[in-house]
Formats: sequence, structure tokens, C-alpha cells
Amino acid sequence: MTASSSLDPTPIAVTSRSFSRDDRLRDELLSRYTDVRFNDEGRSLAGADLVGFLEGRHAAITGLERIDDEVLRRVPSLMIISKIGVGVDMLDLDAFARHGVRLARTEGTNSRSVAELALLLILGLLRRIPEVQDGLRAGRWEQPRGRELTGKAVGIIGLGYVGRELASLLAAFGCDVRAVEAHPRVVPPSVELTDLDTALMESDIITLHVPLTPETAKLIGARELGLMKHDAIVINTARGGLIDEAALLDALDSDRLGGAGLDVLAGEPPADDTLLRHGRVFATSHIGGSTAEAVYAMGRAAIEGLGRALSELQLEGQSS
Repeated sequence: MTASSSLDPTPIAVTSRSFSRDDRLRDELLSRYTDVRFNDEGRSLAGADLVGFLEGRHAAITGLERIDDEVLRRVPSLMIISKIGVGVDMLDLDAFARHGVRLARTEGTNSRSVAELALLLILGLLRRIPEVQDGLRAGRWEQPRGRELTGKAVGIIGLGYVGRELASLLAAFGCDVRAVEAHPRVVPPSVELTDLDTALMESDIITLHVPLTPETAKLIGARELGLMKHDAIVINTARGGLIDEAALLDALDSDRLGGAGLDVLAGEPPADDTLLRHGRVFATSHIGGSTAEAVYAMGRAAIEGLGRALSELQLEGQSS
């Protein structure tokens, strides 16, 4: 028996561009499966292009691609989606159930990466880095007075993996950390649970770490922004739809908010970059999980999740 004949022949598609570019992840997947289709062109797959790429595949490793009822209806061979990262707002889970497609995912694989970026955005806004950079590029040598993070009150909205990682980082700064979480699994001893309105009113910094659901869509709107201190800052490294961007821009323009750090937006890339160009906005292009360490960890978790789901299917087939 040759080495290749002992590998799993399940047809697999890897839509994720970051996974497809990583030689270590490719080699690990190919050491287990013989029939793998990678996104070697680095295309952003959607609609007919996504359907064509998935056609005939029994399993897929996906990233930010939208998998909905139409895609699953047109790719009846698909049985398993192994999701890179933790966000599922791009997946129609009801359609998964209707079509009998399994979802494999592992939580917490990019939590450190996202937490570190949230900390960067906080520090950058407090020290007014966007303004300093704009001044330097324009030939001005300015020294605006910033603020220290040490001792600040920080409201963490969502105490999941990323929220807890950020709380541990903030502990080194002696921050007064309070969190809003309806169903906390673990509450670090340095964190006090509170409600949303209290966190908004009492915090110098609000940072969002919840999934995007119908309940959390525009969680931070005009009313919530109005409760915040006039010099407070809001950070979003979770999902763009959590903040009402029109209300945020209005709060910034009317000096009712100190600043906003945004790694995610409702539309990516946005059709209108007015918010991104605002002088008190520190923005990045959805890079929260885009570190070499996080991409590798998420990719390996997706491989393991795929393997578990395939094993479960095989066991069920044997018992039926």
C-alpha cells in the first residue's frame, strides 16, 4: 500500500485566502487528504464564484465567505463546513440545519490577537496617534497632550474569550475593569459585572466583544453614545454592525465623544469613507485575527474540526 492510498479521499475545498497562502497549513491538510482544492488565486469568493468553487466538494474550510441557503441548495454535495475563526454571522445556520450540513468551529483561537489589537487602538486614541500621524505627514511637528491608560475605567461588552484576554492585558495598567455579560462562563477576579447603561455612563473606554446577532445589531446607537462621557472612546474589534455608524459620526462631529477605534465596519470595504477619515477615528482594515500566530492557530483548529466532523459522519454511517 502506498502512502497516498492511506489518506482520506474526501473532496475538500479551502475558500479561505489566508489558509490557502500558508504553506504549513497546506502541508498539514495535504498530509491527511488527497483531494483538496485551494483558493490559489486569492479571490474573494461570493455568489456564483463561490458555488463554482465548492461544486462537487463534500467539505469546506471557510473564512469570511457567506454560506446561505442559495449556496447550500446549489451545492448538494456539501456535508461539512469547518469555519476559521469564531464569527458565524456570515453563515445561515437555519439553512445548515435544513440541508443537513454540519458546522465545525473552535472558539478562542484568535482571542489574543484580537485583544492585542483592541489594546493598540485604545492606546493609540488616548495618545492621539492618528492626529500626530496626520500632522507629520503634512509636515507639522505637533505635540498634542494625550492621556494615560493607567487607572482608567474600562467597560468590556462581552466577556468571552477576547473580552477575558483583554481584561488580563488591562490588569497590567491597573484599570478599573467592568464587564457586561448576560451569561458569563468565567469572570476574572479583577473584573466587576455590571449592566450596559452603567458601563456606558461610568467608563472612560468602551470596547465591544460580542457576536453580531439580531439582538446586538446597532447595540451602540445614539441613545447609548449619549450616555457616554464626552471624552470617552469606543472600540470595536468584533463586528461592524454592532455600532450605528451614522450616530457615531454625529457624536464625533458634535464633540460628544472622544474618539473611536474601529477594526470592523458595517460594510467592508465601506462605500463611504467619511468615518474612516475623521480626525478622531483610529481605524484598521479588519486585521484583528491577521497575525501569523492567529492564522496558523485558526487554520490548525479548522483542520482538527474537519477531521472530527468527518469521523462523526463515518461513525453514524456505520451505525445506521
